Amino acid sequence: MHEVSEAARALALRCEPKVNKLARRMARDSFEQLPGYAALPAEMKDLEIAATVRHGVRLFLRSVLRPDGAADRAGIRLFRERAAQRAEEGMPLHLLLRSHALGMYVLWQALRETAGPGDEAALVELADLLLDSHHGIVGAVAETYLDERSAIDAERRAHRRSLVRGLLDGTLPPGHVLLERLGLDGPCLVLAVGAISRPTAARGEGRVEGRAEERAEGVAFRRRLRRVQTVLDHVFGVEVPALLDAGPESGRVIVPGAVEPPDDLVPRLSRAAGDPLRVAAVPAATPADVPGAARTAGEILRVARACGLPPGLHRLDDVLLEYHLSRPGESGRRIAALLDPVADRPELLETLRTHLAHGQDRRATAVALGLHPNTVDNRLARTTERTGIDLSTPKGTATAIAALLLRETGA
Repeated sequence: MHEVSEAARALALRCEPKVNKLARRMARDSFEQLPGYAALPAEMKDLEIAATVRHGVRLFLRSVLRPDGAADRAGIRLFRERAAQRAEEGMPLHLLLRSHALGMYVLWQALRETAGPGDEAALVELADLLLDSHHGIVGAVAETYLDERSAIDAERRAHRRSLVRGLLDGTLPPGHVLLERLGLDGPCLVLAVGAISRPTAARGEGRVEGRAEERAEGVAFRRRLRRVQTVLDHVFGVEVPALLDAGPESGRVIVPGAVEPPDDLVPRLSRAAGDPLRVAAVPAATPADVPGAARTAGEILRVARACGLPPGLHRLDDVLLEYHLSRPGESGRRIAALLDPVADRPELLETLRTHLAHGQDRRATAVALGLHPNTVDNRLARTTERTGIDLSTPKGTATAIAALLLRETGA
């Protein structure tokens, strides 16, 4: 611990009677020059801020008069409590930190005004101690403030997600008062976002390295989700309520207002996600229509994927026939079972899927699969032989499309 000279202690002792006056001066006059301070409530300035200033000045003077470090460790606790309180009240961090910096300067001015001839060395010593103590206090204040804001923001996001989830699954009443705050009390657009893949890091050896890589992958995945959320907010010009996560469908999104998705929405989302994405869009006329629109959007995604459509923006009209053919039921289960005889031959199913997706063009199918056209013909012939589905007839083609859709959408 730095040894404080008797001259420095004497100067600090002469300042001690001025603490109350100095606190009022800072809280009511000095801090008024800070942007945003004048708008604070008068009782906050006169009571809480003035009390914090008194505490800070006395803390410094006690550390000079009794430099054992105990006062510092106990005294910083109040600064942390006040920082958490200011964060909860919404005071900007820059205003909080500026008040601490300005308070240090005003205290230095008071020390300078109190010093007399021959106190030059003591004044320099106190200035050194003041600067040395300031960074610890500011660090504690900033850390506590940011921790508190992080906790508040996390709670707000969790509450927001809960509201969005309730609206999507129909458990939140359409007339709920909080929907107005989200802008979801009228027509909106519901989006289903296809799978956003998790980045995969190169695996190291050992459990420690493996866990570190898993954590890194988790961070990278969350960064992708944040980038996707940022694109949604920028494209639609509002903070878009969204549930983004892992899974076959990475997200469900509710865009306030009767809006149309712009042409560049999916390309921008794909760049943010690092992979080509599928997005299904379904309008909802009222909040009560949102759960149904969300289910339809998810079905459109699955049907588009099963049909072999390329990633992009999908609407119900884009897959209208396929959507209808893929509806579940007893007949649907029986149609899906028609492909059971080739369930153990994935290459036959893939060839059938690709052939139908390319309009039954054998050469386009061959190119897409990297096969000779004759190989495509042979595989289709074996599929017909095993299943009895004749792809040369319109009925057989429709049956094959329906069977694939029903199998791949889990109907």
